[in-house]
Amino acid sequence: MSLNDTPSSERIHIGFFGQRNAGKSSLVNAVTGQTLSVVSDVKGTTTDPVTKAMEILPLGPVVIIDTPGFDDEGTLGEMRVQKTKQILNHTDIAVLVVDNSTGISDCDRQLIGIFNEKNIPFITVYNKCDISPKTNCAANEIAVSAVNRTNIRELKELLASFARNSGDEKMLVGDMLSEGDIVVLVTPIDSSAPKGRMILPQVQTIRDILDANAMPVVTKETQLAETLQKLAVKPKMVITDSQAFGIVSKIVPQDIPLTSFSILMARYKGFLETAVKGAAAIGSLQNGDKILISEGCTHHRQCGDIGSVKLPMLLEKTTGKKLKIALSSGNEFPDDLTQYSLVIHCGGCMLNEREMVSRRKKAENQGIPFTNYGTAIACMNGILKRSLSLFPDIAKLIKQ
Repeated sequence: MSLNDTPSSERIHIGFFGQRNAGKSSLVNAVTGQTLSVVSDVKGTTTDPVTKAMEILPLGPVVIIDTPGFDDEGTLGEMRVQKTKQILNHTDIAVLVVDNSTGISDCDRQLIGIFNEKNIPFITVYNKCDISPKTNCAANEIAVSAVNRTNIRELKELLASFARNSGDEKMLVGDMLSEGDIVVLVTPIDSSAPKGRMILPQVQTIRDILDANAMPVVTKETQLAETLQKLAVKPKMVITDSQAFGIVSKIVPQDIPLTSFSILMARYKGFLETAVKGAAAIGSLQNGDKILISEGCTHHRQCGDIGSVKLPMLLEKTTGKKLKIALSSGNEFPDDLTQYSLVIHCGGCMLNEREMVSRRKKAENQGIPFTNYGTAIACMNGILKRSLSLFPDIAKLIKQ
């Protein structure tokens, strides 16, 4: 991914769903103008979800997802249907592809029920209108022919109208800044940092600050004190990598707001309040309790990795308890969380907001505390209330 590319987590995720042989893959190929999916008259040709990040006019940057038929059968078919259900957790707009020659099926009605249950806006596309014409489509319906490319442009325009109405523009930190404000960003460079580049939340925060016409000053934790001394004007805030919270909090004066990239990301993804409430469970952990530490990306874990090494060590040091640690990464997030006493998730920069909301709700529905790296680390360093000084309504939740 180049620096000019929109991260997948920031793109509208559009999933194509329906029963086998409805023409989902043909429609995906027609909409994208590329042969993303293999097309065949044989039912069940698409056996795994096919995902592609791309630019489509007039939509802009999107992630297109082609899924297996939701009526797939047999043991493998059930596994494919389960994969499709997982895709729904991060689908922003669903496209229900109906074979117009046979009409709405029980499978289609089941999918509509899931869309409504998960509050996913959807468009019903009646495919194969070259074989069986359809008139009188509702506002969220359209008749097309994937084979003849009939009404494909109109479908893309309909998708674009749904995308424009999908939510308000949100910012990581820009909404808290004024023109000319100075923001100091603390970005440790250690063995786990990607060589030659910065991690995504840091890049996104820098861009957000620049878009607000404020001024980012980037430094390492070892040079933070010197950086603050050399500034002629007190910074509006200091934002640090969560791993350096303990060191940074001792250097930054109390009258300068301090937070972390991870805490800002939790706010951006819509689960900061949940993360703060979940962090309170750390103080109640007992010997033998099982903790799930989950990351949204699938990077190779190195020596000193935060999820598999640093967080478990800090948890045991803080609680004085012998804990059992389980790890998950990427799209693999357990459906059953009842065996865990706490879920600690990464900031979720590689996951879209809908996926993070799905994971949060899954934990809440099962009564399992849910927090994230930055919030947990601030809590274990005894500075959670300080790290939330920019968010006074949420800081009130902390009993200190």
